[in-house]
Parts: sequence; C-alpha cells; structure tokens
Amino acid sequence: MYEKFGQFIDGKWQPSEKNETYEVINPANEEIIGHASKATPADVDKALKSAEKGLEVWKKTSPWKRSSTIRKIADLIREKQDELAKWMTLEVGKPLAEGKGEAGGSADIFEWNSEETKRIYGQTVESRFEDTRVHVYYQPVGVVAALVPWNFPLILASRKISTALAAGCSVICKPDVITPGTVMELVDICREAGVPPGVVNLLSGDPPSIASQLISSDIVKKISITGSTRVGKLILKQAADKVQRVTMELSGHSPFIVFNDADLQKATDMAISSKYRNNGQVCISPNRFYIQENKKKEFVNLFIEKTKKLKIGNGMDPDVQLGPLTTKKRLNEVEELVEKTKQEGAKVLLGGKRPAGFNKGFYYEPTIFDDVEDDFTIMKQEPFGPLVPMLSFKTFDEVIERANNNDLGLCSYICTNSMEQAHRASELMETGTVAVNTPLVALAEAPFGGIKQTGYGREGGSMAIKDYLNVKYTHLSIKG
Repeated sequence: MYEKFGQFIDGKWQPSEKNETYEVINPANEEIIGHASKATPADVDKALKSAEKGLEVWKKTSPWKRSSTIRKIADLIREKQDELAKWMTLEVGKPLAEGKGEAGGSADIFEWNSEETKRIYGQTVESRFEDTRVHVYYQPVGVVAALVPWNFPLILASRKISTALAAGCSVICKPDVITPGTVMELVDICREAGVPPGVVNLLSGDPPSIASQLISSDIVKKISITGSTRVGKLILKQAADKVQRVTMELSGHSPFIVFNDADLQKATDMAISSKYRNNGQVCISPNRFYIQENKKKEFVNLFIEKTKKLKIGNGMDPDVQLGPLTTKKRLNEVEELVEKTKQEGAKVLLGGKRPAGFNKGFYYEPTIFDDVEDDFTIMKQEPFGPLVPMLSFKTFDEVIERANNNDLGLCSYICTNSMEQAHRASELMETGTVAVNTPLVALAEAPFGGIKQTGYGREGGSMAIKDYLNVKYTHLSIKG
C-alpha cells in the first residue's frame, strides 16, 4: 500500500537514500499492511534544504493565492473522504464512521485556514511624534517541523500543515511510524492541489532521530507537537538551545462532572460518545468521572447498560463502534493499569479483560470501575484506553477542587441544567477547554489547547495562526 509514496521532498515522492523500509501493522488482525519508507539522516538534510527553498517561494505568494490553494486541499479531502477513512481504519483501528468524521473535520480545518490567510491584519499605532508613524505587521516565522501522533493522524496533521500554509511558512511533517499512510495521503493531496515544491515535505521513519535532527537544525524556526507530556518536555529542552518557537498539545486527564440536576439520558449519551471515541485513545477523552452522590447509582447503571450495546470488532465492519487498541504495547499497558486499579481496591463493574472470540487483534473490553479513590494510579496516569473510573461527590466546591487537583489541564466536561452552575464550573475549571452538555470540543473555528503540563499555544480558531507569525514593528520618520 505504501509503494506509491516514500519520502516527500521538493515536490516529489522518492525512496529513502538507502531504500530502507519498516512494517506497518493492522491492529485489527495483526497482519502487515505494508512496508513504509524509512528516512535516513541524508533524507532529513534534503528535506530541510527543500523546505528552506520552498519558504522563499511561499512567503512571497499572495494571501489570496495561498487561500485558493488551501481551499482546494479542503475540497480534495472531502472528495477522498472514503479513501482517507480506510487508511485510518487500517492503521489506527478506528471504525470507518469515525475515520470519515475525522476526514470531514480535517477539511473544515483547511477551509478555515484558507480564510485566515486573508485575515493577517497589521496595525497602525498613533505615534507620540507628529513626524513619525508606527506600523505593526506580521511575517511567517519560517520553516516549521510538524510532529504528528498516531491517534488522530489526519486531523492533527491538518491543524499543523494548514496553519503553516496560511501563515506563509513551509513545513516538514513527520508522521508516527504507526500511521504513515494516512499522512502520506494528505501530503499527496497537498501536491495535487498545487502547493509548490518544497513548501510541504514529509519524512517517514524513526520519530526520535528525525525529530532530533530537525530540531537541531538552524533551518527550523518553529516546532508544533502533539504527544505525551514526557516527549514534549524532551523536545522543549532540545528547542531551548535554538530558542525555537514551540506549540505543544500534550497529555490530558479530563474530568467528567455530572451534577444532580443533569438529564442523565443526555449525560450518559455524552459520556459514551466522548469516552469511547477511538476506544479512549484520545487526549481529550474523559478519564475521571465524578457523579453527584444522589445520582451516581442511576448514572452508573445507565452508563453500563449503554456500554453493553456497543459492538466490538474490526472497524471495516460498518456496524462496529469499538475497534481494537492501536498497538500491542498499548494493549499491554491497559491490561497493566486494570490490574493495578484492582490491586488498589477498585471493583470491576464491567469488562476488565480481552473480549472472547478474537484470536487476533489488540481488543479490550470497555471497563468500568467503582470504589475508586482520588489517589489511585488511574486517577493520576492517563489511561489512553476504554477505562472508566466512577467516583461520587457531595458539593460543588468539593468536586471543582478534586477535578483541578491534577498536573494536566486540557479539557473538562460538565453536565448540568443550571446555567449558573454551568458558568461557574466552566470558569473555575483549570483546563484549556470546557464542554458543557456536549461531547464536542475540537472545532476548526475554536482555539484548542491546554494549560499546566498539557502545554501551551493553540491550534484552531483565529489565535492559532499567530503562533506561526513573527511580529515586527517599524517606526518611520516621514521627514527626509
């Protein structure tokens, strides 16, 4: 499947210098999908030089021309939605319906940024001197290194590539070894849409070595990473030596709070939708469930009832709602966390094992815990899987304090019919995003990102492009 691709450098697909490849595994059946090209240090150098040349072309391209090209990418993504969804199901394991949704969201992001490129507004500041003028304007930061994770390869690559293009930057995209094909298909769409050679490049292969070489280069001026907090800290230390701009969207450990006045049918639907998307392998997945004590039993029973109806299997089956976990490593880590949670005293209400009837594939049952305490490992460690710890709380102030008692601050979920309670809770939550009575968080038109050790910078909305621009001001004397 990867034969038509390779490394994308200077507008062309080409094999790596040494023609080396690596295996890509289908998590649903553990079969080899194909062999993807593996970049060498020489390939990275070629991509850097290509991006440097591409930058000179693209930053001089008019905003209207950039806008037209970016919009064409959005249109092509929509045309190829089914093909892109198939890639994601094969590589990640997510159901086809989720893959189609991700493709639609990616197209929206490119469409949004096609307009943002025309909204890079400068400013004229009134000078204190009558014979001078103060002008503020924005310029592209330069070559961008886009480090893309495996769980949402299309939408996260789209956020980085589209924003870089809108700002007038060139970009080198590095997909994860788990999901190279999805990002390769996106980069090929950029080529088809008419993005000039060198403006978008792709390097496939060993993530740490490629990332390290990109970051150590004087050519790269900005890094955008979505990944774990551990990896983000390592990259931040590397970037500090070059004083490079960094946007980081890192780990999350989202609280899901249900107040007594909430509609429990809607609250459980919201919980099911947000928790089990991509089998819980989502940075914004709710991982800590706090239910006000008078409604806990009812909520838990309803949640279990709805969870039991979810069909597990290969995402290629249109009826499947829960695919496999993406890697054997992820499966093992989920199993270890389940055993740890049981040892610490939790009671398994549902799941807690691999499902019967699957001889191949990295499948794990959705697992619901009761009798969980705030100091359990699962309440501190991001589970990144279909694990649901249920806890109760008594008062508003109590749950806000407990929910905020975490080093991570990406997203929070609130369920209540009280507008006062909704406003107060959303204002007090120490997270970059809050979802009140809706599972939808990441929108093209809204600034997405976290606080605390979840990172900084924003992707999406009108703020994102500012992270790809340098600010310059000119103090101009109008006298000769």
